[in-house]
Amino acid sequence: MPHRSTTGVGLALALLSAVTFATSGTFARSLIEAGWSAEAVVVARVGLAALVLALPAALALRGRATVLRRNLGPVTVFGLLGVATAQACFFNAVRYLPVGVALLLEYLGIVLVVGWMWLVHGQRPRRLTVAGSLAALSGLGLVLDLTGTGRLDPVGVLWGLGAAVGLAGYFVLAGRVDPELPSVTMASGGMAVGAAVLALLGLVGVLPLRATFGAVDFAGQRTSWLVPIAGLSLVAAVVAYLAGIAATRVLGARLSSFIGLTEVMFAVLIAWLVLGELPVPVQLAGGALIVAGVSLVRLDELREGRTGPTPARVDDPALAACSAGSGKPT
Repeated sequence: MPHRSTTGVGLALALLSAVTFATSGTFARSLIEAGWSAEAVVVARVGLAALVLALPAALALRGRATVLRRNLGPVTVFGLLGVATAQACFFNAVRYLPVGVALLLEYLGIVLVVGWMWLVHGQRPRRLTVAGSLAALSGLGLVLDLTGTGRLDPVGVLWGLGAAVGLAGYFVLAGRVDPELPSVTMASGGMAVGAAVLALLGLVGVLPLRATFGAVDFAGQRTSWLVPIAGLSLVAAVVAYLAGIAATRVLGARLSSFIGLTEVMFAVLIAWLVLGELPVPVQLAGGALIVAGVSLVRLDELREGRTGPTPARVDDPALAACSAGSGKPT
């Protein structure tokens, strides 16, 4: 348990990580509306972030190249699923949906992990986890608002659920991370793999890679395209990841990831202030149910951590929020 004098620092870092991750959808929206494809946005964001984190990643290894070599497989899968898939799906969802709604759909990935662990590994969830999962699924029904005036584009919903699959993949992989592999190295390596794969698929014509280099509309102002790119790569990636890593080292993986759920609240608030986006009341109610349900699942994990065996160490759960986390990785 962290000392009381350091707990405040850890909480501040966890909140900083959440709020900076929450800016990703807002930054991305300005680029997408200017003609960028979602895949190009991801390549720019994670490619630049991987370069910035390359030196800290190398220093963290301190010459232990064998650690990285034996983890090339997990890092590659993380880059493909937790970075490329999760972020490309999330940013595509942002094309059709409000940023907050897209992030809520992505966070359902935590519920998907519950189902995966039950069906594949026979780990039957406890009652609190079941209650949280049911609350989140009920919230999904309200967020979709199928019979109201706030009906969502089904294409965007599918992209959002794809982001949830990517987020679920991250959590499954993170639970098996090699404790000797520094989290900043996994982050940088995974982002480099994700950017490289998306760029390659774009070059061969499988995925669209479109980018424009003129002025864009951001926060009601015309500005250079470099502003949202810098925000995505430096604020919503580098600062967010490093703050999340530091918070985890102070608070532990379970508590810091629980606090990271505030990313949804921050994302809705930022999108409202910057883009004027605010879900309709029934969707806000559904969002509250999703956040409450996911919080119950996380709370159950915290309780298990106090009463049961300690799972494999996860240094950086904030990678999933970004993805949104997103996320995440968002």
